[in-house]
Amino acid sequence: MTTLPTSDTICARATPPGIAGLAVIRLSGPDAIAIADRHINGRVSPNEAMARTVHQGWWMDGDVRIDEITYVVFTAPKSYTGEHVVEVSCHGGYFVTEQILTSLIGDGARLAEPGEFTKRAFMNGKMDLTQVEAVADILHAESRVGARTAAKQLAGGFTRRLTETREKLIGVLGLLELELDFSEEDVEFVDRTHLRNSVQEIINASINLAGTASSAEVLRSGFTCAVVGFPNAGKSSLFNALLSRERAIVSDVEGTTRDYIEETIHLHGFSVRLIDTAGLRTSSDAIEVQGMVLTRSIIEQANLVVIVNDVSQGLHASASLVDELTRQVGPFDAVVVQNKSDLLQSELSDVGTNDLLVSAKTGSGIDELRDLLYDRVKVSAEGISDVLVNARQAQLLQQLVVCLRSVITGMDEGLSSDYLAVDLRAALRILGDVTGEVWDPDVLEHVFSRFCIGK
Repeated sequence: MTTLPTSDTICARATPPGIAGLAVIRLSGPDAIAIADRHINGRVSPNEAMARTVHQGWWMDGDVRIDEITYVVFTAPKSYTGEHVVEVSCHGGYFVTEQILTSLIGDGARLAEPGEFTKRAFMNGKMDLTQVEAVADILHAESRVGARTAAKQLAGGFTRRLTETREKLIGVLGLLELELDFSEEDVEFVDRTHLRNSVQEIINASINLAGTASSAEVLRSGFTCAVVGFPNAGKSSLFNALLSRERAIVSDVEGTTRDYIEETIHLHGFSVRLIDTAGLRTSSDAIEVQGMVLTRSIIEQANLVVIVNDVSQGLHASASLVDELTRQVGPFDAVVVQNKSDLLQSELSDVGTNDLLVSAKTGSGIDELRDLLYDRVKVSAEGISDVLVNARQAQLLQQLVVCLRSVITGMDEGLSSDYLAVDLRAALRILGDVTGEVWDPDVLEHVFSRFCIGK
């Protein structure tokens, strides 16, 4: 990867703005230490401070003390960005941090762009693009499992897999190119059967990895569960019961819920996004109709649809709704919850083992419903170990598979080494795209668009 040295020095808050016990301001670039040195008055100046040790002092604006601070100096290249870095910890609050940033900018630093610290780390070879994307996944993690998996990727889990694949392909390509050098002597350096098996192993591994992208999205953004049903089936009551608090308005008046409401619950480290939707019925109210259109859109995007049935009207009272939704949006993963079991005068004779009886009013069956949701989330995230494959990576892995399948086809057709080498070189370029060894400015802009200022 080509490193791009930077000549300017950047600064930004590394912590969110607002009232807090502490705030951290980060400064990175060739003049970071010199600029900090002009504003820190302490027993040890930044120019003299031992790297990666904490020092105390005052932040000065001329002769005026702004705040008592601690600071740490990181000298290049042993820092997050690979440049000189100074991290200043001050008291949280708007005024103090603004004063410190203003003094830094006045002394030649500029305010960092979103994700620019991590971008400099990437440009300076401190991490590859898969690790950069892992940083973004950690920042946006919606679950404990997702955050831990992203941390493994940041530690180089995905990078090691890709490096091993690259080394295998380079070894095979080297032997093929050696054959080309001795083509007139009809020497074969590669056992084609062994080569075919090796390439097929890489294809299988790439297909499996690309196939985990949807599971990775569940860990990254949460498992989406739409709560759907006829008006007055108790959707909002069930929604509140799952949240263990009153969030949605509950009323006997049909059409009370016109827009969807979204909240998140956490089940054993997994994040579940619950969406309470408008009741589905025939209506002439324009706003209610729009709410029902949104409900159908949510169903199409949901990982699971919970059909809330008013069991006091019969076990199969919502069967027509399920049929109609299937006709409109196609097949979808759903579970029917038999709500209002507290209204039953006697036990139902036709209750099946898959029928979940609940009462949002009394709380009966709610724990069992949470267990059901957890089981569904856990199944959806199976196969994830140390990599959260995103859409960009999955697409490139699929392109890699196409190139390598072309290699196998070429071998089966008896093509010469020079033809096989073309597809292997293309496969290596694709691996470089995954890691960012070969990068495109538009790709980088998309990746870093998920970052905040100060990271």
